[in-house]
Parts: sequence; structure tokens; C-alpha cells
Amino acid sequence: MSAANDARAMGAPVIRYGGAERVSGTQRYLSDIEFPDAAHVAFTTLPIGCASIESIDTTPATTMPGVIGAFTAADLPAPMPRFGISHKDRSVIADGVVNFHGEPVVAVVAESPDLARIAADAVIVEWTELAGVYDLDSALADGARLVQDAALRTDDHKHSNVLETADYAWGDLDEQQRETAHVVENTYEFPMVTHFTIEPGGVVAAPTDDGGIEVHSPVQHPYLLQRILADVVGLPLSKVRVIAPDPGGGFGGKQTPRYEPLMAVLAQRTQRTCRLILSLEETFQLMRRSGCRVDARTGFRDDGTVTFHELRADFHIGAYADVAPRVMTKGSYVGAGPYRIPAVRVHARAVLTNTTPSCAFRGFGAPQVGWATESQIDAGARLLGIDALEMRRRNLVDLDEAFIRGDHEARADGRWHQSLERAAELIGWGEELPEGRGRGIAVGIKPGATSGLSQSLVRLLYDGSAIAYAGTSDMGQGARTLWKQILADELGVDLDRISIVSGDTTAVPFDLQTSASRSTVFMGNAVLEACRDIRQRVLDLYAEATDISIDSLEAAPGELSTPSGTLSLIEAAQVGLGSLRGEIIGQGTSRLRGVKGHPLGGDAAFYEFNATAIEVEVDRETGEVLLTKHVTVGDVGTELNPLQVVAQDEGAAIMGLGHSLMEQVLLDEHGCIRNLGALDYRIPTFNDVAVEMISDSIENHDGPGPYGCKGISEGALLCTAGAVGAAVADAIGTPVRQLPLTAERIWHAMQSANAEQPTN
Repeated sequence: MSAANDARAMGAPVIRYGGAERVSGTQRYLSDIEFPDAAHVAFTTLPIGCASIESIDTTPATTMPGVIGAFTAADLPAPMPRFGISHKDRSVIADGVVNFHGEPVVAVVAESPDLARIAADAVIVEWTELAGVYDLDSALADGARLVQDAALRTDDHKHSNVLETADYAWGDLDEQQRETAHVVENTYEFPMVTHFTIEPGGVVAAPTDDGGIEVHSPVQHPYLLQRILADVVGLPLSKVRVIAPDPGGGFGGKQTPRYEPLMAVLAQRTQRTCRLILSLEETFQLMRRSGCRVDARTGFRDDGTVTFHELRADFHIGAYADVAPRVMTKGSYVGAGPYRIPAVRVHARAVLTNTTPSCAFRGFGAPQVGWATESQIDAGARLLGIDALEMRRRNLVDLDEAFIRGDHEARADGRWHQSLERAAELIGWGEELPEGRGRGIAVGIKPGATSGLSQSLVRLLYDGSAIAYAGTSDMGQGARTLWKQILADELGVDLDRISIVSGDTTAVPFDLQTSASRSTVFMGNAVLEACRDIRQRVLDLYAEATDISIDSLEAAPGELSTPSGTLSLIEAAQVGLGSLRGEIIGQGTSRLRGVKGHPLGGDAAFYEFNATAIEVEVDRETGEVLLTKHVTVGDVGTELNPLQVVAQDEGAAIMGLGHSLMEQVLLDEHGCIRNLGALDYRIPTFNDVAVEMISDSIENHDGPGPYGCKGISEGALLCTAGAVGAAVADAIGTPVRQLPLTAERIWHAMQSANAEQPTN
């Protein structure tokens, strides 16, 4: 594809870069990469969620031939190095206390994976069970044992298991309550779920010849990992190299460090390349989504207008902060949804428990609170006898209308009614349904990135090929495909002559992070700017080489206009470079600065908005749910690659079915995860996907990204639960307010509803 070809790459269904390798199984993930002469690491852990470590005897391990060492907290520098994003609260290895099931107590380094595992199992640890807190009620109870030592905390809540709180409020609540005709008040529960990526967790760390450290990790934020590692091991950034091979999915779970600091310390201590590959069961203990309980109280006028909305949301975040406080803050910020509500009160807490630390997960807190708010809208509709679609029509904000008020208002950046109406049309809203079936509709919203910095370099080579350097991790969202499309159109380079370099802090410019669906908008703008920088440089070089006035030249996508005609940008570059050949380099930067005093640290660059409509059939004998139709419609700005938009929407929608219908991390009384692994933890399969699934988009070209695009990778998951819950309630005649909506819970709800029916 070149300037001579009128077809444009942008907007076309270009096949994904790297997609064939993933589909064929030839993709080499971290666990597939060979590291010659690497030592192997395995952890000794305890079969309990909370315990004090009384003694550790590593002799049975260290006396085994081939064991290089067995390292405990006593072998690390004192005080124990700690790390974290918002709170440096996580020790590199368990230090005196185990705070969650699976936390490493001993790290064994050996010459083979099997030997490392055998040696780790041979370590003798004496321990005493402590009164761990494994759920919200026990963590918040008076006199509850503190998950974190108050002496290590400096926050206002250090004498409790509340780590942080968030409060959002606007409007006169008392006045609105006086104008309220009906109030619905309910409690909703959202489960802990695991990310279940398709590759096992893993890290490889190696000492370098110059005294530095090199870490291989499928991390979403290589530069963030570099910064944290440099702090833990006491090295300058220039001595810490992070190489991030393509991850087998991320979904937020690979944003932040977990075992990378420990592996870096082991590599330093042993002066060996140290390799850790976790089992699926161990990966389950590595990360999860925060569970949440929401108490909601909502007021309505007779016509269905919402008058006030009160939420109290407790996020079940686990043993360490990770990025969970930000999840709580950002998710609860949009807790009132995209609605026109005069008075709102949201109070949220991030609650520590002795469980696997939670982290970012697709949707970043919005699905948890949105489940409650969308269900409240439906509860009001049932109470008033108003159609659920009509309820949303009456309360959903219009373009540029504020849906969050106060010192820092947030306004609708799209015509969101269009998505709602399209979803209703595609589901056949209002059409008669057979007995046992029900429909539900819901909307969801999530703020995009509120600050960011992405930098890119693009090289246009003499032969008309090109290379883009971009630090964004391509974890499944297809970012590199979009960079290729941008280069193809802006420089006139054939798609198959473009290469993308990413995932290496020594090779690519700085990128703050890969999260919040920012890749297309932030790095996309940086790549676009780099291409336009090249176009200007080509113009300058061509003018210099030909003695033609710059004023008579004009660079456009893929071409250069001259007084004697138009030639491709590649031809113009070759003329400008001359016999010395060489290349032309462009640089691009996309920056969004924060806003001081803003509750999120800045205004969102864009909002992901989605409307989802679902039709279900419920077996009244068993409570089993069959999805007959699933519609998702996103406000995308511009579809840069329709094929990828559909793939992202379908993937997010199906993932949303997990926490809606089946997924939940279950704990026993000792805080151990009962359903570790693929056999006991169920995720959606093709048997669970709707009989008919439809993905559609609304394009108004009104986004801040290249060519008017917005981020879209999380939208279709935001309100899946709300739509499924409403459809099930419509089918069985009663709501279920605890996710997931398992057959058992639905059956019990039907039995309870039948028991409450009056008999003649």
C-alpha cells in the first residue's frame, strides 16, 4: 500500500500484526524462550492465608547437589526492601509474617526446575496460624487483626484495615429527598475473579557485565518496572534494562511488579541468570480483580427521573495496595453512572484482607460499582412500571452535559443516546418474548487516562521501508497493527515493509504505561506526530537538494506536491537523501498533564461508553441460563481497524460473562483458595457464549486520538453484568443481587419468590 494506491490502510480490516503466531501456537512467550545456563527458582509457601513464621530450616534444600542457594528474609538487606505503586508496602519476600495464601517464604535457586521444586518442598518452616481476615465483614469488624503493621503505615487509617477512602458528592441531598416519590435501597456483591491469562506467570533476571541487571518480564509497564527495580536494587536507571516479550494477555494483571524485585535480588546475589516460571495454580495466587460490596440507595420521581443516588462501596483489595486504591478511586468516581442526577453521595473504601493482592483488571473498578447502579435503575423501573429502556432515555446525559458535578465537572464526550438506541434496536427491544425468556439493557462508562506521556521514534529508510519504535506493550489489543496502519498512510509505505520495535527499555523511547485503553490515543498520537515530523523533514531535504523554494512544496500523507507535479514521499525522501543514502528520523510525543486538586489527578482524555443488551432463557427447573442474544454497542469515535474493534468488543463482552455468570475465587476458613486452576475455576467457553452475538459501533469522529478515535478495549465489559442481571430478573420475575448469577443462586431466588407468592 503506497501513495500510488488510493486504498488507505486506516479504517481497513488489516490483519493483526503477530496474530498468526498466536493462533498457530508458534508465538514464543516468556516460558518458551531459552536462557542458556540459567538457574531456576521455586518458592516455599505455606498452606494458609495468615501466619507468623517461627523458624526456617533451609538445610534440607541447600545440602542437595545442584542447589545454588535458598534465600529468606534474613538473607536480604535490612531493613527489608519494600515496593509498591501508591504505597511501598510489599516486602520483597515474606518477612516474619505470611499475609496471603501463596506468598513466598523461601526462594530456592537450583540448576533445574524439578530440583528447585523438590528443594523448595524440602525446606522446613515452623509457623503459627494467625487470626487472618479473609472477607470484608471480618476485616471491618471492631478489634479485627490488622493486615498491615500500623507502624509501617503513615496514613490516617493506619489503625484499621481501611487503606484509603474516596468521597464524591454534589447537590442538595435533603432537597432532592423531599422531591422524591420512591426510594429503592439494596446491597450488591461483585466477586473476586482471576485474570486467567493464557501464559503462566514468569520472570527472568540476569546480572550484566557492567554491574547492572536485566529483567525479562511480560509486563505492561516496562518503564514503571525499571523505576521500581532501580529503587529496590539500588542502581541508576541506566543500569536496569527491562525486556518485555509479548504477553499472553494482560487485562491489567501485568501492569505492576510482583516477583520481579525478588528475582532481581536473586540474580545479584547468585550472579546467575535466574528463571522463574509459575504453574497455573501459582499464577492464580499472583493477582486478581478486587471484589466489591455496594450499598445503594436511589430516589425517583413518579416519571422515573432519578433525584438522588447514594453509594457505599467497599473494595476487597487484598494484602497489599498494588494499584487497588486507584481502582477504588477511579471506579467510584463514575459510581453514579452517565446519568443526570441532581444529588449524589459516593463513599468508597479500599479494604485490606489476608488474600491475594488485587490489581488492575479490565474496567478498572467501573464494573463493580456499575453493577449496583445499573441494577438500581432497573429496580426503580420495576417499582414504577416503566420500561427499562425508557428509564435510561429519561436520565442519560446528552453531549457536553455534565454527569459529574462539583469543582471538576465531567461532561459527556459523545452522543451516548445513539449507542443506547442502537443496542435496543439490535436486540429487538419491545418484541414479544416466549415464556421463560427475558431481556435486559444497561449502559456503562469508564474514564480513560487522566495523565500520560508516550514518545515514539519513526525511521524512514532509503529503500522505502520504515521502522517505528514505541514502548506500548501489545498484550492483545493490536497496538502494533495500528502503528503500521498509521505509517502506511502517513508515509506511503507498504504495510509489509514496516517493522515495529517495542518491549525493550534500551531500544524504545519512554512510554508511561499500557493501560486505560490509552494505546491508540496516546501512543497513536505520538506515532502520528513522528510521521508528520518525517514529512516535514522530507520537505526540507527535498527543497535543499533541488533548490526549490519550500513555499512551493507541500507535504501530505504519502506524497509531496511540487511545482512540476506530485511524487511519493518515498521518492522525495530518496531525492533529498541523495547518493549518501541514510534515513530520515521523526520524533513524536503525546502528553497529558495532570490537574492539581482533581480527584483523579486530571480530566479524562476520553470516556469509554457502552450499551449492552442481552436476551436469556432460564430453565425454571435448574436455574441454568442460556444466552440467546448478546448485543454490545460502543462509542468509538472512529474505527481505525474494524476487525480489531469487533475482536476487542467481543473479547470484553465474553470476559464480562465470566464475573456475571460463573467466575469467583472461593476461599476456605484458613484463607486458602479452594478453586485453584482450570479444573475448579470456570471461565466462559464457546458453550457459554450467546447463540447470537452482535458487536456494533457508533462513529462520530469526535475522539482525541488519531483521526478522531477513542480507546475502546474495555467498554463492552463495563455493563455486561447489569444487562445479564436485568435479563435474568425479567425471565424469572425477581432480581438476584449477588454475582456471579450461578444456576444455584437463580434457582434459590426463584424458590424464595415462589414461597412469597400468596396462595388461595
